[in-house]
Amino acid sequence: MCEANVYIVKGDKEELLMESVETAKHMKDDSWIFTNLFGEQKELKGKIKRMNLVDHKILFEPHNR
Repeated sequence: MCEANVYIVKGDKEELLMESVETAKHMKDDSWIFTNLFGEQKELKGKIKRMNLVDHKILFEPHNR
């Protein structure tokens, strides 16, 4: 399988947001929609900081609120 886990980057810590993500869609308003294998979706504003596909990790940095 080719899915990845999405982690929120907070300082130098990574917090798991969603497992088994198969799609990441960038929207016009600088938000992203992540969808996992089960059809669950989460939408966040921010940017992808780094992707490590060998380790199946997407590191996401949310906008400051």
